[in-house]
Order: sequence, then structure tokens, then C-alpha cells
Amino acid sequence: MEFRFTEEQQMIRDTAEAFLTAESTSEAVRQAMATEAGFDAALWQRVCGELYWPAITIPEAQGGMGLGYVELAATLEQMGRFLFCSPFFASVCLAGNALLVAGSEAQQAEWLPRLIEGDTATLAFSGASGGRAADAVDVTFKRDGEGFVLNGEAMYVIDGHTASWIIVAARDADAPASLGLFIVPGDAAGLARRWLPTIDQTRKQAALTLSDVTVSAEHKLGDDSDASQLLVDIIDLATIALAAEQVGGAQQALDSTVAYMSEREQFGRRIASYQAVKHKAADMMVKAEAARSAVYYAACVAQEYLEGGPLAAELAEAASVAKAWCSDAYFFNAGCGIQLHGGVGFTWEYDIQLLFKRARASEAYLGNGAWHRERVAGLLLDADAAKEEAA
Repeated sequence: MEFRFTEEQQMIRDTAEAFLTAESTSEAVRQAMATEAGFDAALWQRVCGELYWPAITIPEAQGGMGLGYVELAATLEQMGRFLFCSPFFASVCLAGNALLVAGSEAQQAEWLPRLIEGDTATLAFSGASGGRAADAVDVTFKRDGEGFVLNGEAMYVIDGHTASWIIVAARDADAPASLGLFIVPGDAAGLARRWLPTIDQTRKQAALTLSDVTVSAEHKLGDDSDASQLLVDIIDLATIALAAEQVGGAQQALDSTVAYMSEREQFGRRIASYQAVKHKAADMMVKAEAARSAVYYAACVAQEYLEGGPLAAELAEAASVAKAWCSDAYFFNAGCGIQLHGGVGFTWEYDIQLLFKRARASEAYLGNGAWHRERVAGLLLDADAAKEEAA
């Protein structure tokens, strides 16, 4: 693995930074988050038509750029840094990954180009109890002639109320241990969508209720085998993508706090000159740099997985290590930023409070640091047991 950007990757990162500096300003973020949709539809079409970002990891055979997960992570880091309000994460990192992992060639050829052209999509997998494992799925499906009928409720669906189509994870009503993944149009009969107000207004969530929603056999991803492990892999890929966003947010929390401390004066001195404050800023920098290393290692593992390389257990370990580090780093940096801003830190005028809210929301989504550390411990125990058995 090469642990530094190539010239092309650096160009992608710089292009994302330049575009988001101009378009995802504090004013633009606040305007978007005040709407129920949560993003500017015209700006999203520019992202698709001019920058081609949804095509980053889509193979060239389907009209994509055919790049890797490192390029995706570099772009997402900048999105997290600027709190870019868009359906990118839901469309590319959830629905797009689901198609890449579980979709047939025909399904990829039909649906991936739609993402490139500007369709919005998402993945619905969690029931009312929350969670990120396969046992969190509450929606059920039953075979009905040549098609399937879906019933149940999915919660905490990123951009679920605005998505053009949704990939729904559902449990076989006749064999509950088996899962399937289904493409459901946003305007399907029997599908009710409700926006859920949350602490993080920069990323919208929704609740979906499916009442006898009928889909054709062509809308079931892959074959008739159990998709439980595929769903776990899809979520792990999305977890790495979310961790990349968290790194950007952790870095922005540090940068904006240092900028504020360099201007704010107390007792005749700029507060950035005080040694205790410098120590806190240094702690924030260490957190961000360690998290960044975990993310880009995980991005390399994700790319190898998509190319048919490592086993799912390696992807799971890399994803959990990255999410644990990045969740802790982002929340630590945002919390320190609030403190170092003093009394104004949580006021509406300063963006550090928006970063703090995103840090808290993204920490909980797809598993917090404690959950992922426990998962890594379990994976290591399983690996040791396998070695002992092989010996």
C-alpha cells in the first residue's frame, strides 16, 4: 500500500476543496439545512454533471470513472470538512455500494448510470430498535408469483424521504434468518415516507413504512441466496466512507478553533499564545492525524475488497478500527472546539456548534466507538480460535 497521495489523488482532493470552499459556505449550509429536503437540487445536478463525483467508484463499463476508495475517501474528507449538504453519502456510499457488492451485472448496468446522471438513492436496513447488524432488519418479504411483497418499517434512513429509489433490506417471512435486498422506487404504491427531525440538521433522516409494496423479481439484488453477509459488507464500506467524513470534520474543528483563538484576546494577549491552550490544540491535532491514518488504511482495504481481494473479516476489522478512531477524534475535537470558543461556542453565530452536532450524530450512526472496539476484540478472538483449530 502507498501511504501518500498520487498526483491524481492530490488533484481530486484539491478540486473538492476548491469547489466546496466556494459552494459549501456557512451561509449555504445554513440555507440547505433549513429545508426539509436538506440540499440544493440545482447544486446537486452541478456536482453530477460538472464534477462527476457520483461516478468515482463506478466502473468504466457502467460509465463511471473507475477510480478507487482512496479517491472517494479524499473527496468525502472535504465534504465532512465543509459540512456539504447533499445526498452524496446516501446515494454513493450506501446505495451505490449495495449495487457494487450485491447487484448483478444487469442491475449494475441499469441502476449505476442513474446515479451518475443525478438520481438520488439510499439504503434502508435498520428497524425501530436501531443497530447496524443484519439482525436490525424489521421489514419482511414474501414471494408473490413472479415478484415479492414487502411489509414493515425502516427507521433512520439517510435522505429516505427524498430519494428517487431505495434499496430496502428485508427478512424472508418464511425463513427469518435469510435476508434479501430490493430496489423500491420512491413513488411505489404502499410506500409512506416521513422526515425525522434530528440533532444534526445538515444530514436528514426519514422513516419508511411499507404496506404491501410489490416489486418485480428484477428488483431483487443478486440471486435467491441469503444476503446477510453482503449487507454487513455494504455497511462496512459505508462505515469507512463515514469515517472519512469524520476526519474532515475533526480537522475543521481544529482549524476553525485555532483561527478563533488567533483572533480572540484575553488579558491583553491572544488566547492562542497561552501554553495550556496550545497543549489542547496539539491533542486535537494528534487525534485528527491518527484518525486520518486509520481511514486511508481502511480505504485501501475497501478497494482490495471490491477488487476481490481480502476476506470480509479484514474489511470488518479495518472499518471498525477507522470508525472507532474517527468517532472519538471528531467528538473530542468538536467538544474541545466548543470549550476553546468559550461562551460563544454553542451560539448560532459560530459553525463549531454545527460540527459538534454532526460529530454526535455520526458517532452514533453505524456504531459508536465502544461498539466497534468490542467488535474488533471479537474478530481477534475469532482469528486466534481459527489458528488454534488449524494447528
